[in-house]
Amino acid sequence: MSDVPSHFLWFQDRFPDAAAGYEALGTSVHGSGPLDDKTRALLKVCISGAARLEGGLHAHVRKALRAGVTEDEIYHALLLLVPTVGFPGAMAALAWARDVIEAD
Repeated sequence: MSDVPSHFLWFQDRFPDAAAGYEALGTSVHGSGPLDDKTRALLKVCISGAARLEGGLHAHVRKALRAGVTEDEIYHALLLLVPTVGFPGAMAALAWARDVIEAD
């Protein structure tokens, strides 16, 4: 079973040109600097957590794990949200990360 959300699959099917453009943008920005796959994946986890994007955080935790980021690295990175976005936001992000990590 795919871990891609059904609404994204619908988007790809309904708007193939827009989906291709979105994928091309992602590929371009990933290759535009010196950060390695693990670092980029961990940054995206943190960005999703700080922005309180539950679905995005779920997706980026899955991608981070596939990129070789450890569970402890994910949890530590999200713990760093406490002084920046506040305790409640960090706790929400940690809970969303656990949703994915403990489901595996």
